[in-house]
Amino acid sequence: MSILSGKNILLGVSAGIAAYKSAFLVRELIKAGANVKVVMTPASKDFVTPLTLSTLSKHPVESHFYEKENDNELWNNHVELGLWADLFVIAPATANTMSKMANGTCDNLLLATYLSAKCPVYIAPAMDLDMYKHQSTTQTFNTLKSFGNTIIDSTSGELASGLVGKGRMAEPEDIVAFIEQDILAQLPLKGKEVLITAGPTYEAIDPVRFIGNHSSGKMGFELAIAAANLGANVTLVTGPTHLTIDHSLINVVPVVSAQDMFEAAHSYFKTSHIVICAAAVADYKPKYVAENKIKKNDATLTLELEKTKDVLASLGEIKQQQFLVGFALETNNEVENAKSKLKRKNLDLIVLNSLNDKGAGFKLETNKISLIFKNERLKNFPLKSKTEVAIDILNEIIPFIHA
Repeated sequence: MSILSGKNILLGVSAGIAAYKSAFLVRELIKAGANVKVVMTPASKDFVTPLTLSTLSKHPVESHFYEKENDNELWNNHVELGLWADLFVIAPATANTMSKMANGTCDNLLLATYLSAKCPVYIAPAMDLDMYKHQSTTQTFNTLKSFGNTIIDSTSGELASGLVGKGRMAEPEDIVAFIEQDILAQLPLKGKEVLITAGPTYEAIDPVRFIGNHSSGKMGFELAIAAANLGANVTLVTGPTHLTIDHSLINVVPVVSAQDMFEAAHSYFKTSHIVICAAAVADYKPKYVAENKIKKNDATLTLELEKTKDVLASLGEIKQQQFLVGFALETNNEVENAKSKLKRKNLDLIVLNSLNDKGAGFKLETNKISLIFKNERLKNFPLKSKTEVAIDILNEIIPFIHA
């Protein structure tokens, strides 16, 4: 999964020969998981058809302030387009269009949308060599940068005029890679290593049966995605679960038993900055595991259990610079029990769930949490989706990491 996954990206196309590359750029952005809409200058339609771009983007292409063919003359709302976008990418950006952008000229829908946009703007210039080198173009670049826009530098090569030099629009895949890296560089967890445990553990009784629990791993997986989307390199150590994850910044380490999770967590702990233990690790395991399937001969079956290694407590014992977070799922005396666990296991933060709260617990899409910090400060949150809960938790951690 790309950092662009789920982003709303508005692609602006101006009238240069490189406009044919816009079709490939739309495909690259959609492959990255983005939602793409296209706005064109009227003249750019001489180089690439709106039909091509609307087919690829799965959205109508806008190029005029209103639909001339429509008897009702429906207005295309440039403000709405600008506010829809998480990112605005103008590629190709001709010398003419960039000059208008720099000077506030607003004579087409693309320019009106640019002036209305509140999101980051990326500009991929495309023009001939002499135009690119001209002093007025340099001044335009500097002005656009001073407005906070990001220029994706042109490359060198053979140009439409036959000249060889700088002015070629960057290739679509390079534009996407540039934007991904630029976003990542600005994210609060860029360069941080985050270790997350998730899911249940299965403790074998025999080759067929096991002791387990109802954890789906959903909370841990959402934490992993949220951390990666904030720029972190994430190691997700997960017990058996039906969930899958595909993100370029997430390394999934599957485990089965509490012992497996103990070993995996310890192997990644030393290099981690943030460690969030969201897994529901079995507290006990069978003392003896049968080599063969136990036959159903008797009316009852007695199992002798022994304690598993406490993953969270063992990490707390060796903690140095790591910010260590645990979870407490309680049914009574919730806050007191969570505070006790916070101290006993040397945690920096504990996330409290109560099974008494409707919508919280295993196998649900929602959760209701309270956060208890090392100084025992308590912060309550309303019922939210686990996606939102994960973001809330990480937003509370980030200030400690940058303190």
